[in-house]
Amino acid sequence: MVVLEIEDSEKRCSRCKQHKPRAAFASNKSIRDGLQSYCRECAAAYHQQRQVAKGRNVRPRVGVPEGHKCCRTCGEIKPHSEWTRNRSASDGLATLCKSCKAIKGRAGHLKRHYGLTEADRDEMVASQMGLCVICLKAPAVHVDHCHKTGRVRGVLCFNCNSAIGKLGDDPDAVRRAAAYLEGNAWKPTLVAPGVYQLPS
Repeated sequence: MVVLEIEDSEKRCSRCKQHKPRAAFASNKSIRDGLQSYCRECAAAYHQQRQVAKGRNVRPRVGVPEGHKCCRTCGEIKPHSEWTRNRSASDGLATLCKSCKAIKGRAGHLKRHYGLTEADRDEMVASQMGLCVICLKAPAVHVDHCHKTGRVRGVLCFNCNSAIGKLGDDPDAVRRAAAYLEGNAWKPTLVAPGVYQLPS
């Protein structure tokens, strides 16, 4: 019984002939046990050999400690906890580390939603002296745009960007809010019995 449990928890790689934990093999539903015949390490080496044979440029393999991986973008060697999972990859991990993936995600968000590069955004922030153009106090961190035209208006702090959004991006509502704060109370005008006109 114990022998069967050990056999079920391991698999023999058909390339290096070593018995390894099942986690060392990528999944393959077309094979009876649901795992690739080669372990992840051998599969990666085999893939690299094939690419070289085809005359393609192949990045040299970097020696890393057990439980670590080298990020292709930043070049840093980091523990597996600094990577997201990717079941289709030979090692079961994403190509980019979490930090680089987050940076790439932010850059993609700027391009998709606002048509800006990070350099464009940074130039706008610099032109505002790094401050929100509304409160002139907090750092400018959120790109603001017109929801009707898509035109980018500037870079605001979180509070100011949220405030104008909750006011519906309506200049009249913003002016009424300013008048209210200055002590000019919002009051409707009686134009007929029971009929009131709202202030513009």
